[in-house]
Amino acid sequence: MGLLSFTLLILGLFQLVSAQQNTDPNEVAALRTLINYWNLGSKINLTIDPCNQNASWTSEDSNPRVACDCSSNICHITHLKIYALDIKGEIPKELFELKELMDLNLGQNVLNGSIPAEIGQLSKMQYLSLGINNLTGAVPPELGNLSQLHSLSFSSNNFFGPLPKELGNLTSLQQLYIDSSGVSGSIPEEFANLKSLQILWASDNRLTGKLPEYFGTFTEFRDMRLQGTSVEGPIPSSFSALTKLEDLRIGDLRGEASSLDFLDSQTSLSTLSLRNCQLSGQIPERIGKFTNLKYLDLSFNKLTGQIPTSFRGFSSLQFLYLGNNNLSGELPEDIITPELIALDVSFNPLSGNLPTQFAKTKSINVVGTSINANGLQDNKVSGMLNCIQGKTKCKNKGSSTSFSIKCGGTAQKSASGIEFDDDSEALGAAALYTSTDEQWAVSNAGNFISNPKGNRYVAMTDSQITETLESELYKTSRISPSSLRYYGLNLKNGKYSVELHFAEIEMEDSSSWNGLGRRLFDVYIQGEKVLEDFNIQKEAGGSKKALVKTFEANVTNAIMEIHFFWAGKGTCCIPYQSTYGPLVSAIHASQVSEAADASSSRKHVGRIAGIVIGAVAGVVILSSVFYLWWKKDPQGHMRIFTDSPRKPLK
Repeated sequence: MGLLSFTLLILGLFQLVSAQQNTDPNEVAALRTLINYWNLGSKINLTIDPCNQNASWTSEDSNPRVACDCSSNICHITHLKIYALDIKGEIPKELFELKELMDLNLGQNVLNGSIPAEIGQLSKMQYLSLGINNLTGAVPPELGNLSQLHSLSFSSNNFFGPLPKELGNLTSLQQLYIDSSGVSGSIPEEFANLKSLQILWASDNRLTGKLPEYFGTFTEFRDMRLQGTSVEGPIPSSFSALTKLEDLRIGDLRGEASSLDFLDSQTSLSTLSLRNCQLSGQIPERIGKFTNLKYLDLSFNKLTGQIPTSFRGFSSLQFLYLGNNNLSGELPEDIITPELIALDVSFNPLSGNLPTQFAKTKSINVVGTSINANGLQDNKVSGMLNCIQGKTKCKNKGSSTSFSIKCGGTAQKSASGIEFDDDSEALGAAALYTSTDEQWAVSNAGNFISNPKGNRYVAMTDSQITETLESELYKTSRISPSSLRYYGLNLKNGKYSVELHFAEIEMEDSSSWNGLGRRLFDVYIQGEKVLEDFNIQKEAGGSKKALVKTFEANVTNAIMEIHFFWAGKGTCCIPYQSTYGPLVSAIHASQVSEAADASSSRKHVGRIAGIVIGAVAGVVILSSVFYLWWKKDPQGHMRIFTDSPRKPLK
């Protein structure tokens, strides 16, 4: 071998060794500490240089992942991903030796403790994800030092205290995920500087104060979600400038009434949910011109007037929820299109006939309206309609003293001899169903928009349920993304004991990140809220544990309503997307005393009456046939009466 060839060979070997062993030694030491601390030695073998381009952890799909910038003589670690690997413990201070980090993803783990103030030293950070962990303490103001951040997530944690005003320094921020993080107080005025923001998820927090007017200056907004907080309306008129919105979900606003006047040129909207927002006034005709709109939910508000004629032939719309408002008139003739999957107009003083195309939609709900549903009724249910309307004599009205339902499952007999009826009928996104003996009915409204398992309204498990001798009773449950109502029918008037059976069978009870979810919902019986922010798992002491809650209720007009209602609270996405909303395993109601006199009955739980039942092809239509008068509590829940309006119940 010649001298020149030998020299070139040695130079090549030197360059190869240099390329594989030139990561900043301080960063190598820090990374080794992190790997040992989080027990990741089997996944990242640091017998070779962490920035070795041939290492198995360098590709974008790797997890864990380490990637580097080797453009200078020394390589620096710029990307670190340890995602959904259940790493535990506090965030070690050695992490902040990686000062060139641009992308840090520690999401979906079980990290605890606080976020150290040293996080502010990582000034080159562009993407920071700490979401779905068990972090506590205050959100550090030092996050405001990360001026190059494009995306920040600390959702689904257990922080407390206000949002730091210093986050307003993040003028390059495009995505902010803080939902279910635990923060409280008003949204800082300094957030007005976040003009580049495109995505904001802030639901399920203890936020207060007014919905900021300056949000209307975030003209790059594409996705905004603010549900289940204590934020007050109105929705600012400045929101009319948000013409790039594709997904807008605001819910559960308090305070002043809002209108829909801000909806003007948001023609990019695909999902629009303004549920329980104190909306008043009429629905603008121009919404019917939003040609990309697939999901529209304006339920549980105070909207008046008629459904816009522009909703005729609304070809893009797949889900339409207008229930629990004060809409009047008739349904537009062509409101049902081949694309429409679900239509809910329940609990409105609507009248007239169903559109001729009603059979084309998969799911329709007109309970609590005066819409003529004759086209949906079979002979048996027609007889019941005539009975309640007074056209024929009621043979069995008020004859029953109990009803029992195996929610979401097949009929079962308990050890104590209670016969729980079959409730395994498949419900849709705006569905109603009545039992074969017409002793009870169930109504569902809502759609799990992002559920990877598809739209389903029953939860199931094969696991054994503890704290009960009736394990099978709890292995199936009805679930709903919004509103689930059960009605006891043909009941004798009087006082009833109502047993509600629960077991959390979807959210896990484990030390993994899968066990960090929280389901919260409200329960109303006869219009009165009996459970608020109810957490089955917390009250039962864990998942897959039976829990029975017992209440008293008065029946004065042969019907009992039990309403399970999601008020926007709880985590949305643990252990998978769209894991939230009411869940109930079984219901048993039985009379404990005959009807009391009218004066004493008004001291008990509110009343519901005037509901009629009809059915066709497994779908039941319940409609009001008497004068409907309702009033709403602050959560927009409806109480229905058949007599004249009186003073509000105390």
